[in-house]
Amino acid sequence: MKNKFCYKNKHLIESKELTKKDIECFLNESEKYIKFNKKKLKKLNTLKGRTIFNLFFEDSTRTRTSFEVAAKRLGADLINVSVKDSSINKGETLLDTMTTINSMSPDVLIVRHPEEGISKKISKIVNACVINAGDGSYEHPTQALLDALTIKKRFGEFKKLKIAICGDILHSRVARSNIEMLSKLGSKINVVGPKSLIPNSIKKVNIFNDMKSGLKNCDIVMMLRIQKERIITKHVPNEKIYFEKYGLDYKKLSYAKKNAFVMHPGPMNREVEIESKLADDITRSLIQEQVTMGVAIRMACLEILINNRD
Repeated sequence: MKNKFCYKNKHLIESKELTKKDIECFLNESEKYIKFNKKKLKKLNTLKGRTIFNLFFEDSTRTRTSFEVAAKRLGADLINVSVKDSSINKGETLLDTMTTINSMSPDVLIVRHPEEGISKKISKIVNACVINAGDGSYEHPTQALLDALTIKKRFGEFKKLKIAICGDILHSRVARSNIEMLSKLGSKINVVGPKSLIPNSIKKVNIFNDMKSGLKNCDIVMMLRIQKERIITKHVPNEKIYFEKYGLDYKKLSYAKKNAFVMHPGPMNREVEIESKLADDITRSLIQEQVTMGVAIRMACLEILINNRD
C-alpha cells in the first residue's frame, strides 16, 4: 500500500503522542466506515490476507468485540487470545508470548493488559503494528478516539465545547486519554469527583469536587465506571452515598446546559454512576452511539496502521 495518511506511525499506543492533525486523520478516515456500517452487506477486502491478534489479558466486551467486528468487516483473519488460553498460565512471560506470536508474522497485535506501559514494551520487540487497547490505569487511545468521533458527529466541532468528565479519574485510563485528545482538539475539560479519586498530577483541566459546580454550562457529561473494590473510602463510604453525591440523574444533569448529552465508556454500574432511566434515554444519552462509532474508528485505525507498516 502507498502511504496516503497524515498519521505515519505503525503503532497506536499513547494519546499524548498524537498531534491534533493525527487525531483528525483518524476521525476523518472513519467517516467512510460510518456510512459503510449502515449497509446490509458489510464485507470489504481492504485487509484480505492480513492476520490480526486480539490479545486480551483483562475482561472486555465492547473493545474486544468491536475490534473483532472491525477486522472481519475489513476482510482480515482474526485470532482471539485470552490469558486462560495462553502459556502464561504455565509460567511463560508475556514478552516471551509476544515473541512467539511475532514469529508467526502477524500484521497487528491488539493488546489489553493490566500492566501500565506494556504495549510500548511489546512494540519494541515485534514487527507487527501494536494497538494499545488499555494498559492498566494508563491509556486507552481508541476509546478516546471513538468518544471524539461521537462528539464530532453530534456537534460538528470541539472548540466551543465544555465537557465534564466525572467519577473515578484516578484509576481511569479513559479519563487520561480523553483529557489528552479533547484538550488538543480545543475543548475545555472539567473533571468532577471526590478528592480521593482525582490525582494531584492532573493537568489541562479544571477540577471540581461537586457536581453542581462541575457541570455548569457543560455541553457533555461523561461518566466513568467506579470499580466497586475501590469504593470504600472516607470520601465514598458506599454506593448509595456515592450515587447521591456523584451519580448522574436528571436533577444533576440540569446543572449542565439545557440540551447537554450524556456519555459513558461502559460497562455501567447502573444506579451507582448513572440513573438507569437516563442511561437509556435516547434524547440525552450517546452511550449506544459510542459503541457504533467504536467499530468505525477501529476500522480506520487498522487500515491506517497497516498502511503505515507497509
